[in-house]
Amino acid sequence: MNADPTTTLPEAAPHARHASISGGDPADPQASLNELDHGPNTLDATIVLPCYNEGPHVLLELERITKAMDASGFRYELLVIDDKSTDNTLQVLQEALPRFPRMRLMPFQRNGGSGTARRIGSAEAYGRIVVWTDSDMTYPNERIPEFIQYLIDHPETDQVVGARTTEQGTHKILRVPAKWVIRKVAETLAGTKIPDLNSGLRAFRRDVSLPYLRLLPPGFSCVTTITLSFLSNQHTVDYLPIDYAKRAGTSKFHFVRDAYRYILQVLRMVMYFNPIKVLMPLALVLLGVGVTKAIVDVIVYFFRITTNSLLLIVTGLLIASVALLADLIVRSRAD
Repeated sequence: MNADPTTTLPEAAPHARHASISGGDPADPQASLNELDHGPNTLDATIVLPCYNEGPHVLLELERITKAMDASGFRYELLVIDDKSTDNTLQVLQEALPRFPRMRLMPFQRNGGSGTARRIGSAEAYGRIVVWTDSDMTYPNERIPEFIQYLIDHPETDQVVGARTTEQGTHKILRVPAKWVIRKVAETLAGTKIPDLNSGLRAFRRDVSLPYLRLLPPGFSCVTTITLSFLSNQHTVDYLPIDYAKRAGTSKFHFVRDAYRYILQVLRMVMYFNPIKVLMPLALVLLGVGVTKAIVDVIVYFFRITTNSLLLIVTGLLIASVALLADLIVRSRAD
């Protein structure tokens, strides 16, 4: 995968990349990025922070994150990605650069969605651990060092997710049951319990995530994708309970459109990694109904089988064949 944001949609501005860096004290977590060696795996952590029209409160979020990270002692960078905001977000971030020496700003030339920002940010990260979070004041970002430390203390865990204990989003009456249904479908297909399928606060090992970054969709369902990618490939995912506050600013979530995308993404990811788990149950149901109806037809119609019974049986056999073929392709795939 080409990790250069200048060749990935959407393009990042040319000045988003820092010049060659040398010198400085690498033991000083407060040191500027320009004073440290930089490149993949040279820092403890990278916090990827997508921003789209967050101008009124983005500084508060930057202050909260940097205060917690500076106190933690981790060597980190705060990779802030402006997703072609239409308000003054980019101007606020550019003016804030001198105040936050650990911040790296990556402006996009056009809006690509939070998934695109997180994908490019993770590929460009200098940290061995990548943290995803939002810039709308909803997640307890002061706890980010706790997530990083959890991965350090638990080498067998590849991702830790903040499992929300409350729901403060828009369309709450509709979101809660819809998310519960989608989560249960994902749990059934993934074969494991998932306390929070689409939490925006999570930390994971960058080297483990690299093969799956190309699968991330541009929208909100990228968080669902990274969860299912890890689970489907036997990577350990743990959960830490977190509070979830009412967001600042205007929500970009559209209930019908984004809920539909979540469902499609869950099915797509399981089909990508384990298609037989989706297709074979359907095939067996059709075969079972078809055979049962054929037996009834033989009794009722004096050894004659109706067209409906034959169609059910043939359809079940076709889907079963596709399931076996898809499973063979998945198992022979290099990734």
